[in-house]
Amino acid sequence: MKVDALFFGISGHTWLRLIYRSDDTLKLIAEKTTTSDRLMEMIPTGGQTEAVRPGYDLHFGLTRYRGLNFTPLRLNVFYMKASILIMFFTFLAFKTFAQEPHVSSGRLDRVKSFPSAFVEARNVDIWLPEGYSRKKKYAVLYMHDGQMLYDSTTTWNKKAWEADDVAAELMKEKKVKEFIIVGIWNGGPKRHAEYFPQKPFESLPQSVQDTLYGANRSNGDGVFKGNKVQSDKYLLFLVKELKPYIDKKYSTRKDPANTIIAGSSMGGLISMYAICEYPEVFGGAACMSTHWPGIFYMNNNPVPEAFFNYLESHLPDPKTHKLYFDHGTATLDAMYPPLQKKVDVIMKAKGYDDVNWLTKVFPGEDHSETAWRKRLYIPLEFLLSNTVK
Repeated sequence: MKVDALFFGISGHTWLRLIYRSDDTLKLIAEKTTTSDRLMEMIPTGGQTEAVRPGYDLHFGLTRYRGLNFTPLRLNVFYMKASILIMFFTFLAFKTFAQEPHVSSGRLDRVKSFPSAFVEARNVDIWLPEGYSRKKKYAVLYMHDGQMLYDSTTTWNKKAWEADDVAAELMKEKKVKEFIIVGIWNGGPKRHAEYFPQKPFESLPQSVQDTLYGANRSNGDGVFKGNKVQSDKYLLFLVKELKPYIDKKYSTRKDPANTIIAGSSMGGLISMYAICEYPEVFGGAACMSTHWPGIFYMNNNPVPEAFFNYLESHLPDPKTHKLYFDHGTATLDAMYPPLQKKVDVIMKAKGYDDVNWLTKVFPGEDHSETAWRKRLYIPLEFLLSNTVK
């Protein structure tokens, strides 16, 4: 029997997958979020084998991994090969993913495996600005995909928001009030299910929900990875468990005007959902490259309309709340312009104007931490302006 893929857990946030591909080669990848970090590809060399399947005598040429040269391996059976590779790459992946980020200014506190009654435990990285003092009070910026925020040397794709640098510069220039950043790690394979707004999803007929659960990405991976949408529980974790902890441990301003939530892509969606579901908690939301399609194709896709309907009945009071949206025009962001325009129509109809709402378009920018890092200062200035008490 041919095995299509084997899964090997490393930690709560990291797992390895050994896959048979359609061209009869194998690929080993490490996943910490919904995007794969290619560690290594194994390619049959010299025509010495015609197919890669268990039980064959295999010769593999290995690519480079972060500057390390690998010599060909000769293994007689799949399971022996898998065990050796997994031990080796478990070490490499653990070394990479367990490393704590370095910040160029201020201080980073990590709460490892923050416990929750609602979601799986995960790391939370709290950035405190230079000169943090309990004699002062700080606004709080909650950001999703926390493992991608601070240090590119610790991320799967070697890109990061560098949110600490952006925040420190804005505070130095006194363009924003003083604030701390709470970076919440995503749930790995559960990321899409935790970030997909639950009430819009459940407003769809059951047959449509079932179809969406079976949706795939362009690479064939399942969008939801077998998990049910659980964003309501994720928000309960933020509001009932994490925020009380942050407000108790740190010197924070606890009111909605000083409690901001932010993210990109699916993180943009869950930020929108958070401010709509808990307007008494969050006073502002930054929704960057918001993934309005919900899945990864638009043909006969009912998800955007469900989001639009939800917004029409759940947007918070524009007199007391601020929302920021944006998108680029390249890669995945190329899907967003017509959808964001429909959202903008709803925003206007609900009384939002340039005082409490901003939508920005960045031609040529793609769907990446590099792009979000370049423009992060814009929503931070808008939502955390010194002019707002």
